[in-house]
Amino acid sequence: MDGTVTLAGGLEDRSRWVADACPIGKALDVIGTRSALLLMREAYYGTTRFEDFRSRVGLSEAVTAARLRELTEYGLLERHPYREPGQRTRYEYRLTQKGDDLAPVAVGLFNWGTKYESPGGVPPINLTHCDCGSPIRAEVRCEKGHLLSMGDVEATPPHRPNRRR
Repeated sequence: MDGTVTLAGGLEDRSRWVADACPIGKALDVIGTRSALLLMREAYYGTTRFEDFRSRVGLSEAVTAARLRELTEYGLLERHPYREPGQRTRYEYRLTQKGDDLAPVAVGLFNWGTKYESPGGVPPINLTHCDCGSPIRAEVRCEKGHLLSMGDVEATPPHRPNRRR
């Protein structure tokens, strides 16, 4: 199985260009730490409160605060005030659309971790579709729905309309 992308349209000579504006690199600037991904996992599982994030992921208060602040600044989570009777106002964290759109990455990591890192390929929990009960998985598909391996993918420079001077 050849899992490499075909470089075409001026990208064939890999020595002539660098991936300095790579969307993968940009995404990792946002969620590239273990703690950020685990906090997002907890948000997908319904965690909203600071202390719950901290204890469920096993982070220090300082790291939890820093990562939640970053995830909020990047627009993956939103802060919403709440107040328990007799207590000061605190904030809970809720997923945004941008955060929800990251879910296929989390599912892909879950699937990969189950296949290659879970003893016997059995995860500690199952992720299934509520309606039919089938396991969920992340896949690479084109817009027409074809299932792809990376060997089926071609990378080309983006089409840019000609500019008149």
